[in-house]
Amino acid sequence: MRILSLDTGTKTGWATENLSGVEEFAIKRGESPGMRFLKFRGWLATMLKLIPELDVIIYEQAHHRGGAATACGVGMVTVVLEFAAQHGIETMSVHSGTLKKYATGKGNAGKPEMIAEAIRRGYKPVDDNEADAILMLEYAKEILTGKV
Repeated sequence: MRILSLDTGTKTGWATENLSGVEEFAIKRGESPGMRFLKFRGWLATMLKLIPELDVIIYEQAHHRGGAATACGVGMVTVVLEFAAQHGIETMSVHSGTLKKYATGKGNAGKPEMIAEAIRRGYKPVDDNEADAILMLEYAKEILTGKV
């Protein structure tokens, strides 16, 4: 089963079998806020070429943090859902508290704890975004296939 996990945001952590990283979707001065979503959609198309026959995209549920952060989170999830529907890819979401409890045993684990857990599992995340995506991939594999 081919899975892509996404910790969406201006800095989007991503992970798939044997690959992970962070992609930045900041907008430049004078650019429309919608450019972030066009860039993200283009990047998803590139990822689809990298991961042919992608079965599932798992993403963290958007949180209502207020202002620009909420608009970004909800907008990116919308792009994921639209992109997946267009390409016949299944989606699943996970609440951040559920992911943290799965990874560390604590539903309120902080960024350092999530990074430490990804490292403990043999990964080398560059930041919390990549760590979350890696752990989300592990979570999805366990839920969908029963294997980690």
